[in-house]
Amino acid sequence: MTLAAPSPTHADITRPCVNFPPSIWGDVFLQYDSESLEINMKKQIQIQKEEVRKIFLSSKNNIAQKLNFIDSLQRLGISYHFEREMDETLEQIHNSFTNNKEITSTEGGLHFLALAFRLLRQKGHHISSDIFKKFKNNKGNFNEKVSKDVQGMWSLYEATHLKIRGEDILDEAFDFAHAQLNSKTTNQLSPFLYAQISQCLRTPLYKGVPRLETRCYISSYEEDPSHSKVLLNFAKLDFNILQKMHQKELADITKWWKKSDFATKVPYARDRVVEAYFWPLAMSYEPKYSFSRKMVGKLVTCISLLDDTYDAYGTVEELEIFTQAIERWDFSLIQSLPECMKVVFKTVVELWDEIEMMLIENGKSNLVLQYIKQAFYKLARSYLVETKWCNEGFIPTYDEYKANGLISSTIPLSIISFNGLGEFSNKELLDWIFSDPTIVNAVSAIGRLADDVSSHKFEQQRVHVASAVECCMKQYNISQEEAYKLINKDIEDYWMDINEECLKLDRIPRTVLDCILNVARVTEFTYENYEDKYTNAELLKDYVVALLVDPISIEQHE
Repeated sequence: MTLAAPSPTHADITRPCVNFPPSIWGDVFLQYDSESLEINMKKQIQIQKEEVRKIFLSSKNNIAQKLNFIDSLQRLGISYHFEREMDETLEQIHNSFTNNKEITSTEGGLHFLALAFRLLRQKGHHISSDIFKKFKNNKGNFNEKVSKDVQGMWSLYEATHLKIRGEDILDEAFDFAHAQLNSKTTNQLSPFLYAQISQCLRTPLYKGVPRLETRCYISSYEEDPSHSKVLLNFAKLDFNILQKMHQKELADITKWWKKSDFATKVPYARDRVVEAYFWPLAMSYEPKYSFSRKMVGKLVTCISLLDDTYDAYGTVEELEIFTQAIERWDFSLIQSLPECMKVVFKTVVELWDEIEMMLIENGKSNLVLQYIKQAFYKLARSYLVETKWCNEGFIPTYDEYKANGLISSTIPLSIISFNGLGEFSNKELLDWIFSDPTIVNAVSAIGRLADDVSSHKFEQQRVHVASAVECCMKQYNISQEEAYKLINKDIEDYWMDINEECLKLDRIPRTVLDCILNVARVTEFTYENYEDKYTNAELLKDYVVALLVDPISIEQHE
């Protein structure tokens, strides 16, 4: 009788492991575990907040003044204190534009109109791009005289990024403003204006991560000759107070990670706690989202463990069992799997328990957890599809790849978790997010494509599923450079989807839409310049230090 060959043990299996660099942060953030706000700081913030409110209310009869003040509040990261006042003011200004057709010619110039256009569209108000027609000449081109108004050019350039389809005038305005701003030198501009223009040409405000934009703007705002000391002091104090809150949140997540000892138990996975927290911090830095940031910070680290388990460890057979266990949340199904995969599964289940307990403590509905679990299973299933494609050497079409990639981007799960744990959570909102609305699909596509363009060369050095780049090259029979161009054009189109949806979705709370929009922003930031700041943590280090380590100095004589 011939004996069957023994099944290979887990140790015998050749796995596509990657040697990811270790964490660069170690225990740095554990020191903030006991951080607490001084009573004096809380008193100061209230006093200064009332001073700012008085200034805001005193400008109520001057539309241009109000718009500039709102712009400053937003750029300095303190607008969340005055949402009601700002909403009422912008509503009034929108009514003025709607009811008074002559306002475009009687109220200010290019800076005024471009700023009004951007601020109103950002809040979901419909305002026509035709307001810029007055700056064109008889030949239909933008008037060269306008180019001398540098502040106006800067505001116009920023406004063009809120364009929707069919707005040819904004395409023309973009090209005109971009060329004019690029031609300016340090000798022609004040240090403040030159710094702002350089920054917006690198990253337009609308596409920037709000917290990073705030940190950068506070530093340069002092250089603005017309800056308000009251506003500046309040912005600095508020930034430092929120930084203490963010440090405490990150300390909590770091302590959880260290206690779980993932670096030893799941050695193939990336240790990226700080980088994982950067995502929910980018979605919203406001105090009311503290619970969401902490839970989603932990969830992103779990997603990272899951991603690396499918991408850099498990076999197809193991991952099919693992995916089935996630579908049923059944421990009995994973008994045959390697110990490290059991650790990942157990960690996710324990996170569900923690979320459930926190929801009960905060008097929130437990319904959100069911949606998060379903979204997590959909993510695991999309990872399994990619694993099978990789194992079979199969290159799907670009369209097939994108359909699966919307989910494997991890973005639908992040969005439903962050907003599901937030103040506006209810069944209607959760059903809407879970129905794959256009805006969520657009943000997810940007995430998938930007990630692929930045990381595909590194990933193709090992056994790895074909990325959007390879799928695009195969489907259209084009070169890598041509694929990059096509993908980047797709990303621009998805941004227009986002802009259009932000104007249509008036039944969805604005703060929810802003959180979704911020995911697109942090995605572009993370993967810009063909780099991956999540995996290559050194690339993110200076930004983390600016937001989460170094407070802003507040000089006493101010």
